[in-house]
Amino acid sequence: MQITPTYWSRRLFIQSLSAATAGLLLRPLAANATPGGLDPKIADIVRATIGIDTHNHIDVPLLSEELPGPDIALASEIQKSGLSAICMTFAVDYVKLTYEGQAYERFLTGLKAMDAVLQKNAMTRCLNTADILKAHKSGQPTVIQSVEGGHFLEGKVDRLQLAYDRGLRHLGLLHDHDASTPLGDIFTEPPRWGGLTKFGASVIRESERLGILVDLAHADDNTINGALKVATKPVIITHTGLNTRLGNNPAMAKMMLPRLISKSQAKIVASQGGVIGVWTHLADNAQQMAENIKAMVDVVGIDHVAIGTDTKLTTPYHSPKDHFEQHDKNKQVHPAVINGSTEEPRKSNHQHRPSGETTTNSLWPPLTKGGASGFYYELVAALLKAGYDQKAIGKIGGGNYLRVFDLATAKQA
Repeated sequence: MQITPTYWSRRLFIQSLSAATAGLLLRPLAANATPGGLDPKIADIVRATIGIDTHNHIDVPLLSEELPGPDIALASEIQKSGLSAICMTFAVDYVKLTYEGQAYERFLTGLKAMDAVLQKNAMTRCLNTADILKAHKSGQPTVIQSVEGGHFLEGKVDRLQLAYDRGLRHLGLLHDHDASTPLGDIFTEPPRWGGLTKFGASVIRESERLGILVDLAHADDNTINGALKVATKPVIITHTGLNTRLGNNPAMAKMMLPRLISKSQAKIVASQGGVIGVWTHLADNAQQMAENIKAMVDVVGIDHVAIGTDTKLTTPYHSPKDHFEQHDKNKQVHPAVINGSTEEPRKSNHQHRPSGETTTNSLWPPLTKGGASGFYYELVAALLKAGYDQKAIGKIGGGNYLRVFDLATAKQA
């Protein structure tokens, strides 16, 4: 498969340009949220571009008895960040899966919990590019529903239809641990499946048929290359970085190195029209992240880089201690355990940074003395210092993601 940036359609380009221009005048919520004392050039770029975090975890309960979950101020946090949208992500293998059907139960519970979050925040999921452009034009924060890992499928590809009907438009094929029916090899584990499995290939094909963007984060090189042979549309790898950019913390670098991508592999993904999201890990401040982005752009080109922080915009949710273990007692053993998985249950849903509690908007020192400004404001300022203009920032900030999202979700003629 050979896909080039020309797949960015004239229709979508015109729509995006119109939305960006209108955004300067028609985004009252974002305008009101602009931090005082901020450089007007930064504020204008934030308003004009469609900033999208392609991988942001929103913690919610995964057990039905814990619904509806905490009161999460999602809309206000997105507005504070300066982003237009996030790929609202959760995973079901945070805690060890112990019986068949459990991953699916957690998936459905997670969706219900996110339904409640969106309802409380007067928000809806974006199902296509037109929805994103409409939300941006009106100044409304919005989300793309994402799940990290195909564990919930449990070998049943037809479950993708239900997921699609529930609003899923972004599927991470893999996560930290093997699914009961594996989809491919994970980059932090020894290879076991020879790359992409037959089931993984069927999931990619069905995702493309339905209109779900395929995310190959957590996949090893063999799995990625196998997926590129199957896929007929561009893919995304939402959260990684070049393996030549290791930051200043040797311990963190050693832990993160298996999760980073080589220059040669990044070029392979880009050559097929794909997009690679650069995360905040291994960057102590916004300027270092901008430098990591620039390094990726220098390798794959400006049309193939996005933002994928792999952070949490809202406060982490902690399930009651040992609750999952009690809930799972006396259930049938999950096939992943039979296959040799020995992962231990974790006390909190997910930890992305050493502290585990740092939210997206508090990653780095704010731009203004009063403590105002959020993630995207800070990154835009850093990208300007790195030499990028508004057009380039618009591509990195969300335009490149919109291109592959549009291709993935567009209905076949």
